[in-house]
Amino acid sequence: MLSRTLPEALNFRRDQVPVQGALAELRKESLDIYNRLHSISEDIDFVNDICAAYPHLPVLPNQRCGAWYVDPAIAREETAYFKSTDGHFGNWSFNLRRPNLHLLSIIACEGGMILVDSTRAGKKVPDALSKTVPIWCAVINRAVRRKYSSPEKDDWDTQLYCSASAVSAQEQAQIEARLDTWVDSLIDSAYILADLLQPLRPVWVTPSTSVLPDLSPGRNLPFYPIVCVSASQQIHEGLQRRSHGFAYIQGSGDDHESWGMGLNPPLFWENKDELLACDRPGLSALIRPIVARTRAPAQHDGWTVKPSPISHIGGQILVGVVDDLPFPAPRSLPGSSVALAYVLLTHRPWLASPQNGASEDILGLQMLEGKKDQIHFLQNVLPRSMAFIGTCLTKDMQICVCCDTGKDACVGVALAALQLFFDDSGKFAATREQQAALSNTASKQSLQKRLQWIISSRPQANPSRVTLKRVNEYILTSPSFRRQRGVDCST
Repeated sequence: MLSRTLPEALNFRRDQVPVQGALAELRKESLDIYNRLHSISEDIDFVNDICAAYPHLPVLPNQRCGAWYVDPAIAREETAYFKSTDGHFGNWSFNLRRPNLHLLSIIACEGGMILVDSTRAGKKVPDALSKTVPIWCAVINRAVRRKYSSPEKDDWDTQLYCSASAVSAQEQAQIEARLDTWVDSLIDSAYILADLLQPLRPVWVTPSTSVLPDLSPGRNLPFYPIVCVSASQQIHEGLQRRSHGFAYIQGSGDDHESWGMGLNPPLFWENKDELLACDRPGLSALIRPIVARTRAPAQHDGWTVKPSPISHIGGQILVGVVDDLPFPAPRSLPGSSVALAYVLLTHRPWLASPQNGASEDILGLQMLEGKKDQIHFLQNVLPRSMAFIGTCLTKDMQICVCCDTGKDACVGVALAALQLFFDDSGKFAATREQQAALSNTASKQSLQKRLQWIISSRPQANPSRVTLKRVNEYILTSPSFRRQRGVDCST
């Protein structure tokens, strides 16, 4: 039996047309790049005010969204990566893939830090700041107290501090029940945990904060403050019109692939004044050549940023970014006489072609797009890279593995090489028998340990789950089974 008569149904559908049209228009406006950039600019003013209020504290943007709001001129070069999913309800975690331990030396030296992030409409503070950071602080505090036990740490603060407006007492209790398990995992990992003179404690600041907390150095605080700055004004519903001709969008820097036309935080900051001065109709035409310039081959005489040597194996393998390499590629690192070989992984076909410097010491492999890339990475990139790296290591060469980001594919290749050519102490397995033993005894635990070696030396390493799954499959399954699976590697 129909729940509505035909006339009622027709009237219902007619009533929905304006609502649907309004929603479509609202979504279109929320993706408008003019609105986005000017909203970000408004939030930058707030972030600058907070940084000026705490000039003694270093400023770090939280990947990836936070980089839109922090001027590179005042930001530290180090990477901070506190992921919101690690704070989602029921999914709380101290994730060993992003332990952020490199930040401890900065915090201890500078007396704390400012961490900038943002979130989309509906929340005042992103989960990364309201829960992931508090979890991180509590786990670090408990691990330091346990590892560096001393009379001075008898009254060491190990409490979990959460914002009462963002985390209920029930949720906080559920998180607290898991803290010691995460402490065990951190202490048992391959990471080196530095000692601290004081515990960490999060402090939150948003545009609705009426009085900033007093964190002046003269107060002799009993903790290192981690100032969590949520950059955007909270909007409960829809958009807010501004008198300057744009609609304010909360958390505009989030998910820039959906609206940015290829623009990213570095390009925004390099061209900020020009972009913000441009009118709405001319903005797209301005952005296209800015983005196009970054897709051209980068050619420079020296290293833009030097690759990261994996210290646990004495720097025999390094990880870096393709565009940071000098052109042509040098045959050794500055100040070193050790010969240097390269594995270059890129989505740009020009790099892998022979006329662009390929030689017996350079392996250029083009990455593919979409799901085909997973099969290609498993069945082509990893086997060819391992054969090349194994040959170079027997010649006592260093190998620099680079990809377009320096975070994903190159980390996967380096991880596979660490498992197949280096034992648990980081010593090179020179013979086929030793390498066969490493392959036969490989496990998810041994791969996790080696990934921690990489992250310890290169904190910005952030391999995707797909990349790690393909490395696990390559190392832990037989070639025949991989070929069968290769028909569909969508998992």
